[in-house]
Amino acid sequence: MSQTLATPAAPSRGMTILAWSLQIVLALVFLAAGGAKLAGIPMMVQVFDLVGLGQWFRIVTGLIEVAGAIALLIPAYAGLAALLLGCTMVGAVLAHLTVLPTPAAPAVFLLLLCVLLALLRRNQIAAVANRGR
Repeated sequence: MSQTLATPAAPSRGMTILAWSLQIVLALVFLAAGGAKLAGIPMMVQVFDLVGLGQWFRIVTGLIEVAGAIALLIPAYAGLAALLLGCTMVGAVLAHLTVLPTPAAPAVFLLLLCVLLALLRRNQIAAVANRGR
């Protein structure tokens, strides 16, 4: 018995442009945010003091954000980067809702953009996940 797998349809030109636009915007945002954390900008130090997990967590978060921003610009890994950064934003939303005195809206907005990008790049995510099989 032979099985044929349907090749997923290529995304439309409009969806490709939307995905790349999101990737670039998110890369810039996360590069700036991660860079601020790594540079030890006083506001970031203060925020992570309020979170209460220590400054090591600021450094780890900054590294994840910078690495994710770079990965967003590598076509094969953009979808996975969006998932990673989305998970980071879930943590940010929780921090805003539980311990930080600032609104969670910006973190929620970034989370939604990461989810949208992951959906747009779901074929890439599946391709990377299937490489190991």
